Amino acid sequence: MIKRTQNKIAESRTTLPVVVSYAILIWMAAGLLTHNWWIQFACFLVSSYLMVELNNQNALIRIYSRMVSCSFLVLSCAGNFLFPSLETALGQLCFICFLLLLFRTYQDKASPGGTFYAFVMMGLASLVHVRVFFFVPLFWLFMAFKIQSLSWRSFFASLFGLLLPYWFAMAYMAYMADFSPILEHFQQLGYVEFPFAYDSLSLQQVLFYLLLVVIVAIGSIHYLRTRFKDKIRTRMLFDCFIITAVTALVLLAIQPQHFTLLLPISIVCASPLIAHFLALTSTRWTNIVFHVIITSLLALTAFNLWMLSSNS
Repeated sequence: MIKRTQNKIAESRTTLPVVVSYAILIWMAAGLLTHNWWIQFACFLVSSYLMVELNNQNALIRIYSRMVSCSFLVLSCAGNFLFPSLETALGQLCFICFLLLLFRTYQDKASPGGTFYAFVMMGLASLVHVRVFFFVPLFWLFMAFKIQSLSWRSFFASLFGLLLPYWFAMAYMAYMADFSPILEHFQQLGYVEFPFAYDSLSLQQVLFYLLLVVIVAIGSIHYLRTRFKDKIRTRMLFDCFIITAVTALVLLAIQPQHFTLLLPISIVCASPLIAHFLALTSTRWTNIVFHVIITSLLALTAFNLWMLSSNS
């Protein structure tokens, strides 16, 4: 295989440190020091490390490459308008923890402990964004047909895991003698908002969404064409990434009001898809696509930084 620029970058051991340094500079340029976004930044760093673990533990790329975590870092920096949102940072961190724990249960129906802890993370994410619950049936289907870990024991373990954060929340509310916050929290599930309300989106959000759609499409098409080269376990996990990313992007097109919930999920799932494409292709055309993607992301990052500084 000819080693083109994309392959040299994808396989280099210096790529991740360079990208991490780049991400830190972007955070500082966005206003980390002036706005004291230290909790959000800490969540970002932990999420980035967990993306490394997600790749390592599941061998998502069949060669040595840190492109999964690098893709996550670059995509997250391009969406720097989300930096101020603590809910986004916490929700994304919980979602990555959920995937990391859930994928460990692959073909393991006899031990519901991993499923329980995974869905505790999903429950914590739902405390931040209650509409995370809409993704729970999707992951039950993944457990049945892709991860192959669904049994009666794991199903009830997932329910107990989802409810555990709410047991603690209810205990606190009982102590405060005020249950109105939890009632208002769950009332949001029954509130149907007007679809296709794109006036709620800013220009930078629309541009980032469109670029993310292109990235997911490129990564998904590439993987579906070359999936026969990977192990069965890797195929099942990438199917989860593709379906979740497409679901989140479609829901985002229908309900753009939930941008802070759906975009972080899309970024997490898009990262392995585009990383697989960048690390495991080596043609003249894919090298051109690599440069176009990088240039577009850097330009969008700069534009969003400029807009963020203008609005602050």
